[in-house]
Amino acid sequence: MKKRALGKSALEVSALGLGCMGLSHSYGQPVDRQQGIALIRAAVDRGVTFFDTAEMYGPFTNEELVGEALAPVRDQVVIATKFGFEVDPATRRPRGLNSRPEHIRQVAGACLKRLKTDRIDLFYQHRVDPQVPIEDVAGTIKDLIGEGKVKHFGLSEAGVQTIRRAHAVQPVTALQSEYSLWWREPEEEILPALEDLGIGFVPFSPLGRGFLSGTIDANTKFDSADFRNTVPRFSPEARRANQALIERIGQIAGRKRITPAQMALAWVLARKPWIVPIPGTTKLHRLEENLAAADIVLTRDDLAEIDRALAQVTVQGARYPEQMQKLVDR
Repeated sequence: MKKRALGKSALEVSALGLGCMGLSHSYGQPVDRQQGIALIRAAVDRGVTFFDTAEMYGPFTNEELVGEALAPVRDQVVIATKFGFEVDPATRRPRGLNSRPEHIRQVAGACLKRLKTDRIDLFYQHRVDPQVPIEDVAGTIKDLIGEGKVKHFGLSEAGVQTIRRAHAVQPVTALQSEYSLWWREPEEEILPALEDLGIGFVPFSPLGRGFLSGTIDANTKFDSADFRNTVPRFSPEARRANQALIERIGQIAGRKRITPAQMALAWVLARKPWIVPIPGTTKLHRLEENLAAADIVLTRDDLAEIDRALAQVTVQGARYPEQMQKLVDR
């Protein structure tokens, strides 16, 4: 597996990471624990060194899964997790945002225990908390870095001004936000700012929550616990309309003898050398398919053809339900 550095930081990771959320959270029923451990270890065996989790995934259970799976190879991998929500310990339901310094410290301690480790390699603020100045958040992470409990600071779904303010206090190693063939908004302001500041970019949902793999259509039925049931972009009407995008991607991928998923990932990788996508999966054959994308080279002509194809389609539906969209910093 090829390696990439996240921005100007010294943090080097595999060109593709593994988003572990779907093993425990959001996409239907959690996988069997041993199955999840086996998948994570299979990723390690295939060269993946970058694993993404969060206290909110489960909540808590995904960190426990990742910690157990990676314990035997802890010094060979980079683990990213996140703070920023308050979870009711009794019900394990989120109460809302909380990035107060004392809460960040509490979460860091709990994450270390669940992950079975003595340091968090990359600690993201999961969502920007408008009630807490970002300078206070960055200062708290700076202190945790000084104490050796955290190695690198990250932000998720943060806007340009927030990124700049945080970076002035404690250098931000990476921003994690959605980016893919069907969500290109980061190209407008985010990517230029990251390049200017020397910050890496970690796109989540680079496969459009599965849609860009070409395996979902208007007739697909999701598990009752799958959050895509609430996402406007995944309504049957939107899926039917967005099928035109898949058809165009599929035609180009077919000519290159690769899958639509591989082309979607290769496209993200081709945007900048400091971008590291973190596709998730619960299936070994999908993991292998995704990882093969790291070796696919798209030429300038390929990228121009993809751009022309995307320009012919207007993607239908918002990427988040309204309540989740309110948590995105602008």
